[in-house]
Amino acid sequence: MPVADIEAEIRKFLTNRFPLSGNNFHDDAPLLGSVVDSNGVIELVEFLQVRFSITIDDEDITIENLDSVKNAAAFVNRKISGKS
Repeated sequence: MPVADIEAEIRKFLTNRFPLSGNNFHDDAPLLGSVVDSNGVIELVEFLQVRFSITIDDEDITIENLDSVKNAAAFVNRKISGKS
């Protein structure tokens, strides 16, 4: 799956689940604290696991992996490709 498609799926989830964020965030803008809170991170992780059929371990839940749409999409792409 192309990374752009993964980004679109994540963006759609975020705007549907966190409507107050609207479309006011960019794909490289920080999500944590501005779009999602700690509970939102859990919801995002659950969404990624179900939607992309991946397993996200506790040690994978880092700012580097999940702090933006771009980072999350790249992380999912690595997981799908077996590189993470």
